[in-house]
Amino acid sequence: MPHATSAPNPLSGPERGAETGTRARVARLILEKGPITASDLGERLGLTPAGIRRHLDNLTSEGLVEARDARPHGGRRRRGRPARVFAITEAGRDHFVHAYDDLASSALRFLADTVGPEAVAEFARSQVADLERRYKPQLDAVPQEQRVRLLAEALSNDGYAATAGQAPAPGGGDQLCQHHCPVAHVAAEFPQLCEAEVEAFARLLGTPVRRLATIAHGDGVCTTHVTPRGDGAGGETGTPVSKAIRQAAGGGSQHQTDD
Repeated sequence: MPHATSAPNPLSGPERGAETGTRARVARLILEKGPITASDLGERLGLTPAGIRRHLDNLTSEGLVEARDARPHGGRRRRGRPARVFAITEAGRDHFVHAYDDLASSALRFLADTVGPEAVAEFARSQVADLERRYKPQLDAVPQEQRVRLLAEALSNDGYAATAGQAPAPGGGDQLCQHHCPVAHVAAEFPQLCEAEVEAFARLLGTPVRRLATIAHGDGVCTTHVTPRGDGAGGETGTPVSKAIRQAAGGGSQHQTDD
């Protein structure tokens, strides 16, 4: 259930027509690709410098987007004015629809108090089970090396704004990033939701995975490392994966696990 609010959503509304539609596309691209420069946004969306600047100014004034100095590559600062990049704010993230609200948190809190924490874990697994049932036939139909990319596409279709790419860490593997989490506010209190999701990823991909960062714990992106098939625990998704998930769900933005 989305959060109720008395103020109009600046990212929607028929009274603003195409203007609002373009602004929503700008905000969505910043959510998925940010921090990102104005010129890059304009090129990706086919907007003039003046057009993209107008939308960025409006989104910034509404507190949905923030401008910051880009980090110099290699740690060296170039002469002149530093490049500016734009990133989504917490308020901006809130304007993208959340599947759960305070009522969901209250319900899970009641469940934990009256039945116990394991009941919350069972609920989380039941919620993820539907997602897993829908994704499994799609992933089983493609070669192993294509599954992370296809999983990212499926998650994006469900509103997670997911991307996939090669993992930057030594040892290879893939990296799955979710730039939007519909249950982030609830998962901050109930990490069982994150645990159930990552356990499902491990089963769908048929290889161990490790959650490195979560939006629920204050990171900008939910980042999951996917072990190359055949590495780690011999391709199994049992204890090593669950241990990594528990450690990731209980910590900050970077979590190290024992192999």
